[in-house]
Amino acid sequence: MTALSLSLVRGAVTSPFKRAGRPGATLPARRAVVPPGRIPPGPLAAYSRICGFAESGPVPLTYPHVLGFPPAMRLMTGRDFPLPVLGLVHTWIEITGHRALHPTDELELTVYAHSLTPHRRGTEVTMVTEARLGGELVWESRSGYLSRHATGAAAPSDPSPEAPPELPAVAEWRLPAGLGRRYGAASGDRNPIHLHPVTARLFGFPRPIAHGMWTVARCLAEAGTGSGVGEPGRIRTVRADFRAPVLLPSTVTYAAAGTAFQVRGGGRVHLTGSVSREG
Repeated sequence: MTALSLSLVRGAVTSPFKRAGRPGATLPARRAVVPPGRIPPGPLAAYSRICGFAESGPVPLTYPHVLGFPPAMRLMTGRDFPLPVLGLVHTWIEITGHRALHPTDELELTVYAHSLTPHRRGTEVTMVTEARLGGELVWESRSGYLSRHATGAAAPSDPSPEAPPELPAVAEWRLPAGLGRRYGAASGDRNPIHLHPVTARLFGFPRPIAHGMWTVARCLAEAGTGSGVGEPGRIRTVRADFRAPVLLPSTVTYAAAGTAFQVRGGGRVHLTGSVSREG
């Protein structure tokens, strides 16, 4: 069993003993550090294939998040983490690549919980992942994870989201039923909601759902071809908001204009985002 699988098991055991929204809850001050090491070429190649990136050249902007996910899960499933990991919903992510990364770079990763924030549907935690090369910060991400629970009132800083404007369609993607299993094998994220109809139904989904991070990565791979988002040049930053799950199998539309992009299908917008480029 992998370390990530052990974290998922630990999360299933500890979640029933945690109560989201508990007054005075605090985050653990400790940080998880992964010492410098090269990126294993096999998993990186498999990830690039499933997401649509080239299998040679710089490391995809989203890949350090994959490397940082196991230590993030260790933190979030620890006894001192205040939210139950079962049922946590990935709501948004921001990534900044300060320079292009290469497969031979020996990255040191640091992961920590940054803040707890009231949300109209519960409590949101922000997790931070940082990658350093020779002590220099070369990549960082912030991710929001929502623990849903009853609240007294909507958080003033978190209004109900409005429907985004529809962007011009660029490409249509046919997503197979086994996409979640294939991405899970490549990324190590084998959350049961992505793998099989039976396990997805246990968490309230009629069918497995696509990984949100696969959807972001696939958008960046499409944008990297120059098809519809911004001008040519290395994508330096991305912000993505997950608005609705993508059920598998399904057909979705990738749409883009200027620096903005979205994924929609079946009358719903699943994801919205924007990028910035160098130069």
